Amino acid sequence: MSDAQLEILASRAGLAVDWIDANGRPQKVQPRVLRAVLAGLGHPADTPEQVEQSLAQLHRAQQSRQLPPLLTADVGQPLDLARYFPPRSPCVIRLEDSSPLFLELDEQSQLPGSLPPGYHGVHIAEQHFVLAVAPARCYSVADAVDQATPRAWGLSVQLYALRRPGDGGCGDTQALEELARQAAERGADALAISPLHAMFSSDTQRYSPYSPSSRLFLNSLYAAPAAILGERAWRSALNACGLEPQLQALEQQPLIDWPQAAQAKQQALRALYEGFCQGQHPLHEDFASYRRAAGEALEQHCRFEAIQAQRAAAGQDLDWRHWPEAWRDPASPALAQFALEQAHEIDFHAFCQWLIARSLERAQSAARSSGMGIGLIADLAVGADGGGSQAWSRQAQLLANLTVGAPPDILNRQGQGWGICAFSPEGLQHHGFSAFIEMLRANFAHAGGLRIDHVMGLQRLWVIPQGAPPSDGAYLYYPVDDLLRLLTLESHRHQAIVLGEDLGTVADGLREKLAARAMLGMRVLLFEQNHGCHFKPILDWPDDALATTSTHDLPTLGGWWQGRDIEWNLRLQLIDDNAARHWGEHRQREREGLRQALAGDPQNFREAASESDQVIDAAVRFLGHTRAPLVLLPLEDALGIDEQANLPGTQAGHPNWRRRLAAASKHLLDDSDAARRLEQLARARQQAHERDR
Repeated sequence: MSDAQLEILASRAGLAVDWIDANGRPQKVQPRVLRAVLAGLGHPADTPEQVEQSLAQLHRAQQSRQLPPLLTADVGQPLDLARYFPPRSPCVIRLEDSSPLFLELDEQSQLPGSLPPGYHGVHIAEQHFVLAVAPARCYSVADAVDQATPRAWGLSVQLYALRRPGDGGCGDTQALEELARQAAERGADALAISPLHAMFSSDTQRYSPYSPSSRLFLNSLYAAPAAILGERAWRSALNACGLEPQLQALEQQPLIDWPQAAQAKQQALRALYEGFCQGQHPLHEDFASYRRAAGEALEQHCRFEAIQAQRAAAGQDLDWRHWPEAWRDPASPALAQFALEQAHEIDFHAFCQWLIARSLERAQSAARSSGMGIGLIADLAVGADGGGSQAWSRQAQLLANLTVGAPPDILNRQGQGWGICAFSPEGLQHHGFSAFIEMLRANFAHAGGLRIDHVMGLQRLWVIPQGAPPSDGAYLYYPVDDLLRLLTLESHRHQAIVLGEDLGTVADGLREKLAARAMLGMRVLLFEQNHGCHFKPILDWPDDALATTSTHDLPTLGGWWQGRDIEWNLRLQLIDDNAARHWGEHRQREREGLRQALAGDPQNFREAASESDQVIDAAVRFLGHTRAPLVLLPLEDALGIDEQANLPGTQAGHPNWRRRLAAASKHLLDDSDAARRLEQLARARQQAHERDR
């Protein structure tokens, strides 16, 4: 087979045959890897004949004069339609508000850039498409807090880690409400939370918030049923299934027992649902209204949950890719018949989604009504499980046979496989980006901001064939400008800010694209070093990125200072004694560099406290004085906690996504360390605002 033809096919399919690794070294994807990835993209390439056929198919699609369902444009900029229409073609445009507009293309077959932001229907020569016109930039922190030069601050929290009496063993939205009110009282404008995406209710062993079943719906375990249906209804449900003692025992544990907590809460939710069905609750119409509004997407998710429940009860494989063929197609007659037979079960899962949606809505309302300019910042995972609900219901737009990860680098010599799938660039374009748009709307729905995990995925993703090692992957490119325009438009419509997690290897030009649209990047104190462990001074921090001390995938600041992450890696035999020693020596140099940077403020290192506490206090003040429009302080660092939420690369041994905070959320910020640090941060932010306005 001609490698040249194979590489041409790969390039036309959006794959990077040649790429530069994290160390600046040129790399080339091997032919066998290209063939495997191309197969996952739906372009067979095992033989010369298949390569030629796939090339011809792509060529026809790329040369077609058939309009795609949706095109994007920037407000004020013309849209080039010369490929599809001759000059001066008349246009009839149905604006988003339903008013008609009559135009014609200019001499270059361009549609004038006079349309307002929104989704508009365009009719030209008996062809029709939707034109998504994006505003110049996203809704920004400046818009949210009504300051031309914002110096806002907030907290970030792992929602499951929150605690309140009666939570059943894991954090919920009622605890989140309590924390939001406490933070707002102290001057916070934002509360960033871990992902709330829908998981697998029939597989309670899977609980990583970044490996969801669907990013269109929510994890009902986080719902606060008593806040929606009343304490009496919830108590009746608990009494009906005798769960109170078990739930109380789960609440006392320092770590979440996800299987036990999930099974118990699901049992209680079923009892609550049965009671809801039997009575004439005043919220019946609200539930019905929610179902109607959520439409086909909710129906398919609930059918998926019902199928998995049935198969789990029979001890059968839950992955839809291994279901009977008739059930793999969400639109099959067999599924329609199943839905009729299992209507009550499907209704139960819709009920659970209604509860969590209304619960999250309450939490955002509490945050905003308490004075936060932004409120909740939701977290959007980079992908979803290939065997999950979203991949099943949106098969034409997701790549269920490829997983996402990262290529080998100096930190992960084997590369990373995240076990999730991503969108298909071709599928998105062929279907008018509908799966991307509905996902954005679902995640903006009850939040004042959205954090895009691994925002580099809007431009390219490292994709790996199922079952292959992470090294056997390739970069797949996406229509980044289209995706950014849609993200900007949805931010504008929802009046919510956008944060892009841009840590790691970032392709040239992406950060500039994000900044131009007022999408904040992310700068982490532990990473803001120049060569030789010299930490960047305050005024070298950019004004187009949020600032934070750490993230869920990194040690807390106190843990970093004490080398807890090194200890964990050694304990789990991820490194040997020699590597631990070298790492420890480097960490000591980093500690000296950080202390030197923090010592520039004469207020620092004056308290009679432990060294770790003094460093955290100093770091909080340091970040507060940066030019970042938004500073997010992890709750773990506000409290001075040593242990981190997640240790990447571990499946067992470290309690990933299980740690609970010691105190109830209502009293967390009364902790003397937290109270002091929040006051320091608020004061530093005010001083930075006065300095820079």
